[in-house]
Amino acid sequence: MSVDRHLLQVLCCPITHQPVRPLRRDELRALNDRLSAGELHYQDDSPVTGPIRDGLITENGERIYLVEDDIPVMLEERCISARAAGLKS
Repeated sequence: MSVDRHLLQVLCCPITHQPVRPLRRDELRALNDRLSAGELHYQDDSPVTGPIRDGLITENGERIYLVEDDIPVMLEERCISARAAGLKS
């Protein structure tokens, strides 16, 4: 994960205010599989372009925020629903 550990301690979801953690390798792999199948969309329904190298997921496992160029994109319209991405049942 390329996000600074100190920054990670203060980041939280702008919607739920849940703390976030880095995505695991298996979660990244699952997201990229969905991306390859054309099944991955942001909250605003625009398609996610990839590949996805880094991301953060809320502690409750509901929302995913991508990290682009070592910068977490913590915008409501740019989050991905973990349920829609197949990471939460």
